[in-house]
Amino acid sequence: MNCPFCNYYESKVVDSRPTDEGQAIRRRRECLKCSKRFTTYEKIEKIPLIVVKKDGNRQSYDRNKILNGILKACEKRPVPLNLIEETVDEIEKELYNSMEKEITSQHIGEMIMNRLKKIDEVSYVRFASVYRQFKDINTFMEELNKLLSEG
Repeated sequence: MNCPFCNYYESKVVDSRPTDEGQAIRRRRECLKCSKRFTTYEKIEKIPLIVVKKDGNRQSYDRNKILNGILKACEKRPVPLNLIEETVDEIEKELYNSMEKEITSQHIGEMIMNRLKKIDEVSYVRFASVYRQFKDINTFMEELNKLLSEG
């Protein structure tokens, strides 16, 4: 790690502590040449994920798309923001733990729906109506009837 002040290549670690709930390490370093201190952060490198869309297009995984979709479905519902963020964290963790480099948007959508069904049924139906692209009231009613028969 080069010193940001004098660009010397050696430093010593003065202090080290976990941050971001153990997902990163914050290190205070001291340059062995100019003795100035600076901070570095060390994080686990994540495998880049590619999302394969319904039309076959591929794009980089974007956590915010999942978060925004769930937020929209839960709008004006009694679902706490921390629960939504935990849900996105769970989905993201499962995606990265699968060790797949490419994941379909359908699979991600199903993961979201499975979790929303347990959190809030209205939010689940809202998300499903957009995700499954209900064409008319009959397909909407079919989904509601499935939900009612499961509960």
